[in-house]
Amino acid sequence: MQSKAVQIDQVGGPEELKYRNIIIDSPTKGQVLIKHEAIGLNYIDIMQRNGNHPLAFKNFPVTLGMEAAGIIEAIGEDVKGFSVGDKVSHCMVIGAYSEKMLINANRLILLDENTSLDIAAASTLQGLTAQYLLHESWHLKSNQTVLIHAAAGGVGLILCQWAKYIGAKVIGTVGTEEKSDLALKYGCDHTILYSKEDFSTKVKDITENKGVDVVYDAIGKDTFNKGLSCLAEKGRIVCYGFASGPIQPVDISVLRPFSQSIATGGLMTYTKNPIERQKNSEQLFDLINKGVLKININQKYSLQDATIAHRDLSGRKTTGSSILIP
Repeated sequence: MQSKAVQIDQVGGPEELKYRNIIIDSPTKGQVLIKHEAIGLNYIDIMQRNGNHPLAFKNFPVTLGMEAAGIIEAIGEDVKGFSVGDKVSHCMVIGAYSEKMLINANRLILLDENTSLDIAAASTLQGLTAQYLLHESWHLKSNQTVLIHAAAGGVGLILCQWAKYIGAKVIGTVGTEEKSDLALKYGCDHTILYSKEDFSTKVKDITENKGVDVVYDAIGKDTFNKGLSCLAEKGRIVCYGFASGPIQPVDISVLRPFSQSIATGGLMTYTKNPIERQKNSEQLFDLINKGVLKININQKYSLQDATIAHRDLSGRKTTGSSILIP
């Protein structure tokens, strides 16, 4: 059968995104066929498109996209726990920029009837990222202080709300006044406009020179070293993205006198186990459906306008979450 999809024939800029017909086979053993209703737009898509992601493509064309939600249309042999008509989402499997997708059933997340497919597509990858950052990379507690870079972004807004729900004091860095207002609305106690203020100096002012217990850094090169200077004793910086480029080598001996630490994280590790993935997803969507976590879908694009979406995301013109509609 045919399906519309967005592919690249080589790595490069947004102009490499091609909207075209592709052929989708019927599901075989262990597979399901999903009709996507909404597709998540994430920075990892840009990194893969321009060739800056660690997992380089060896064969082209490649259908981009690492997150989507939809309805199961067909199932192959030996698929258990899923049926035709089920609402599902998935993340960290390449190929989501398509109307229909074949995927191994053990990569799916079963959604309940209360969960919107648009919301699932906008929050599965980003929400599960926030989940492991707050509960695995660092176990955030109610009496702690956290610094969140890119606080008005998709992951950033979820982190702000979840950290506030836990009871932490939340400081966020943002690029514009508009983004500052948004971050404050969604959980930040303090925002720092990094284009006008030195965030490390400001953090010391806010914390009365104590520093923060944890820094969540998705920016990388431009923020890492100053982020280290923001840490309190026994504090940790968690690097989970490199939007500004890779981090330069660091002498970890400078951390030893203060018992500080550096951690990294990747969602692939935390979504490998189907039972763990389903459990963490149910925790995430329960908080969303209760209104504890509000998912801002501030941008919707047609799938055929993926080029525009990529330009907006890389140009930092977006806030909150963005989705593509097939």
